[in-house]
Amino acid sequence: MMPAAMSPRPQQGPAPAVSFIVCTRDRVAVLEPCISSIQAACRAHADFAAELVVVDNGSTDSTAKRLASIAELSDIPFTAICEPRPGLAAARNAGLERARGRVLVFVDDDCAVHKDYLRDLQRHYAAGERVIRGGRVEIGDPRDLPFTIKRSPVRARLTPDVHPGGFVLGCNMTMHRDVAARIGRFDERFGAGGPLRSAEDTDYLVRAVLLGIPVEYVPDMTIYHHHGRRDRKAIEKLHRDYSMGNGGLCLKHIRHAPWLLRHFYWSMRAALRELRKGPLFDRELKLSHWPIIGMNLLGAAKFAVLLLAKSPKTTEMRQEQQANAEAR
Repeated sequence: MMPAAMSPRPQQGPAPAVSFIVCTRDRVAVLEPCISSIQAACRAHADFAAELVVVDNGSTDSTAKRLASIAELSDIPFTAICEPRPGLAAARNAGLERARGRVLVFVDDDCAVHKDYLRDLQRHYAAGERVIRGGRVEIGDPRDLPFTIKRSPVRARLTPDVHPGGFVLGCNMTMHRDVAARIGRFDERFGAGGPLRSAEDTDYLVRAVLLGIPVEYVPDMTIYHHHGRRDRKAIEKLHRDYSMGNGGLCLKHIRHAPWLLRHFYWSMRAALRELRKGPLFDRELKLSHWPIIGMNLLGAAKFAVLLLAKSPKTTEMRQEQQANAEAR
């Protein structure tokens, strides 16, 4: 089912070069600065035409009202849509359905885009390469703890030797629309608000690798993450949620991407070394390897339960089944 449109001005005319897709739920206070930063970046590089698609994932605060007001005043093509089905993956899929740009840019609602973002984006996509590409993620507020960031100064491509979790962060993930069409929709069992809590972006990266699509990190295309987590309890919960999603990921792809199990083995080995005063997973935040092991196992078990219970198929699975039926 197509998401319901909230914008009073459906966008017409030629498709833009870029679509920014922002998914949000009950966070209007952080959403408005995010939108403002994207609009400012678009004005700073106006020759690379862009649009903004905001998906309201069933907010109960004033999000819908504010989006309608912003859409009326925006000097950048702006579409606000409502996707009531809960879950970040469902919201991302709604954004994919409505976006018209040649390059798709996923930005989280608690992020601010650097003013030169579009300049960097245009340079990287000038050759028309079909890749998934993620950029630099910096802390937006120095009071927030240094988690869910990516500061590497080195350009790199994902290989089986590197765990895909965090290689490209979903809060700053871009791709050519042909890549999205080839990979398909996000798996709605994953992601915040879904049964497995996280890893809808990591699952997308793994599926890209299995299709032979390169996944690349570049040290520019910068956004600033205002995640607001300033105590260990919040970081530890997120650490567990990420590990749960990655556990489900291992079981989902165990047949076609068995190299993911290698990373579980390395985590187990590191956890055992930790018992002998070995290094922690994150020394600065004092995060242990053991929650990774426990939540990986729990995530794999949860994924197995979802399969055994024959839970409602994801849109991705329904599309694959329909395509197979039509091919017969």
